[in-house]
Amino acid sequence: MQTYSNLQRAGLALSLCGIIGLIWWKLPHPFLILPLVFLPLAAWVALKSSIWICMGFILFSFFRIHEAFPALYSLKIPQLLALGSLGVAAWHMLLTKEIKPYWNSHMTGFIVFFAFVTIGLMFASNRGEAIAAWTGNFVKITVMVFIIAWLLKCKRDFAICNWGILIVGSVIAIIALQNKMNGIGLVEGTRVTIGRDIGSMLGDPNDLALVLLFPTSFALAIMFSPDNKRFLKFLGLCGYILIVSAIIATQSRGGLLGIMSVTGVFAWQKVQNKVLLITLAGSAAMLLLALAGISDRASGGAAEDGIDASAMGRIYAWQAAWNMAVSNPFSGVGLNNFYVNYFFYSPHWDGKNHAVHSTWLGVLAETGFTGFIAFTTMVIRLLINNIKQVKSLNRALKDEDHKRSIPAPLAVSAQATLAGVIGVMVSGTFLTQGFTWPIYILFALSMAVSANLAPILASVRTQNDAKKMQIANGTEDAITQDKRSRSHA
Repeated sequence: MQTYSNLQRAGLALSLCGIIGLIWWKLPHPFLILPLVFLPLAAWVALKSSIWICMGFILFSFFRIHEAFPALYSLKIPQLLALGSLGVAAWHMLLTKEIKPYWNSHMTGFIVFFAFVTIGLMFASNRGEAIAAWTGNFVKITVMVFIIAWLLKCKRDFAICNWGILIVGSVIAIIALQNKMNGIGLVEGTRVTIGRDIGSMLGDPNDLALVLLFPTSFALAIMFSPDNKRFLKFLGLCGYILIVSAIIATQSRGGLLGIMSVTGVFAWQKVQNKVLLITLAGSAAMLLLALAGISDRASGGAAEDGIDASAMGRIYAWQAAWNMAVSNPFSGVGLNNFYVNYFFYSPHWDGKNHAVHSTWLGVLAETGFTGFIAFTTMVIRLLINNIKQVKSLNRALKDEDHKRSIPAPLAVSAQATLAGVIGVMVSGTFLTQGFTWPIYILFALSMAVSANLAPILASVRTQNDAKKMQIANGTEDAITQDKRSRSHA
């Protein structure tokens, strides 16, 4: 149990008194009296529930809860949770030592990519836009990557993370389906969005599909969890149906590819007959296209002959991305600078700038070939790590003795991160997510899972090796005994 010295207690009390006094000095309003009274209690709760504070910030920032529920927008909840997360992390890292930092080669790869992005700010064509994106989003992502990786350290932490992502994702899916049924914020008359009237990030169907794709892997991982509680598996199934239905309502081709890839990861592990699985996958793909009504879209639908306008727009954007990288091979055009540079590098101009609609080419255009190599290396190494981890996990789960030693939430996180990384890689062909939360949350969760699961799997391997040695020794003893009995005979 963590104990505190008298000096630490005095420091905490003086700090709280100073903060309360500063707030009252700057804002001497009578309505602040009651909140200030409860500030010490709120600080104590935050320090005791650090996982809730950090997960709250991630869920609000990624799922844009305050934009899905506009009544929350003015409360500045993400900013408050960001301050709370940093304060809690600093407290437990520097004073209580409950957060124990560690390092590995994957984190080194991430820092190398971060360094390339940061250096590219100085050479960005629109430096103000690049710095604003760096300070407003990318730095927050970088800090939270390490906080998540170091903070998750027990069964309860992983359970909160898994269920938090699934529940919030399901809520966003329900709002999307309600908008679809009521005809609210539809793009091109058929594609669902959320908060389009207030300029929300979820107001773009492709971005909404990207946000919804993230919890899909967690829903499936909970469905196939080694935990035998059927009710929890049923909740996972309900979440999966809701989220997939909402992605279908966005009519995003990248979203549909993501559904296929995430579902395929679990199907590949569960279905023994691979030929049958591939056949079913083809049929499922056609069914998804029919359900999504892609052919009814105003852009990219069946009404357009040849290569549709949506596909041509992507091709022009990809050509522009390549031209940006060739013109700026070492630094690219700068973070968040693709859109403002589209006119200068695209072979076709239709009167407006366009997004790149590709994770890989977006990173290539904005960070150059150096940043692209660092990013792809980081993602591929992450994928290899997760594949090896899940293979070892599946072998251990086949043994009932070993299965009891592996916490179910940890197994869920391991399966979800593998499927999530594959989903991001595949859907990234059509969706722009190189500098948004999904791949980096998956990276941080993968590091946390590896740090907590590796000792358990190492113990399993040691036990298996010991059993093999016992069997080998037993066999040798039996052979020796048999030879002795024959010689006496």
